[in-house]
Amino acid sequence: MASALKSVEKQKAKPQQKKFKPILYLGLAPLFMILGLFSYYPALNGLTRAFFDWRFFEPSEFIGLENFRTMLSDDMWWESFYHISIVFIAATTIMWALPLLAVEMLISIRNRRTQYILRTLLLFPLAFPIVVTIYMWGFIYHPNRGVLNTSLEAVGLDSLAQNWLGDPKTALIALLFIGFPWIASLPFFVFLTGLQNIGTEVFEAAALDGCSRMQRFFLIDIPLLGRQFRLLFFLATISVLQFGITAQILTAGGPDNATMFPILRILGVAFNGGDWGYAATLSSTLFIITFTISAVILLISRGEKQNARSL
Repeated sequence: MASALKSVEKQKAKPQQKKFKPILYLGLAPLFMILGLFSYYPALNGLTRAFFDWRFFEPSEFIGLENFRTMLSDDMWWESFYHISIVFIAATTIMWALPLLAVEMLISIRNRRTQYILRTLLLFPLAFPIVVTIYMWGFIYHPNRGVLNTSLEAVGLDSLAQNWLGDPKTALIALLFIGFPWIASLPFFVFLTGLQNIGTEVFEAAALDGCSRMQRFFLIDIPLLGRQFRLLFFLATISVLQFGITAQILTAGGPDNATMFPILRILGVAFNGGDWGYAATLSSTLFIITFTISAVILLISRGEKQNARSL
């Protein structure tokens, strides 16, 4: 067991130094120009518009912090953050645990052909167009002719059949099931790649020390997947804060705002209410929250890397 743990420490402490030639920075210049024009400029412009009463085809009027005062009393806006907190908890617990379990079971299969077939089947759904997947699940959830209710009625469970997307009690949970994100998902691919990149000498040392499969999971696999967990946490934070396309297509934030998310609130204020100044306020606030959380995660990750190099 001791030799296996030493192998883990060596695997974690390997410094990865990359040297860039100055000429490469010139090659990145066009990329940053495009990002500045189409990403940073709209974000900064939206931040300045947040201080105006801005409506299309009407002159803008500077109103100071009035839009921000309106935001503080916007119950629908703050309720949307409660909804994404539920999505975030699901995204960082169940949607990590089950893919990790699936990967552990997959790499335990010794038959390479069987492992390859199962891996392909589990990764193939990632290639499905998201809009097609959403509409297919809309058909599954249809209250009258949907596959889910029809199947429940066929096995005598009529009492469980309901309007899954039309009931405020079930709408948000129903959205989380779309596409079975717990298995065929990005975390599955990230965990699979991470475990496959672990040196075989680590597992061989664990086997020689009499390390059980459960001990290997907690003492070797989990510690060596630390980088993958940080990456997934970073991606989950950004994607959850921008979550909304599924709800926009299937529920439009309803019923009774049960599936309202920040992105949908911004779109509603802008396109339905026509108040682009207030929409800019909400968008800027969401941008600042996303940027702040992302910066904190990156700083923590950088600090951990520096500590690992100093060991």
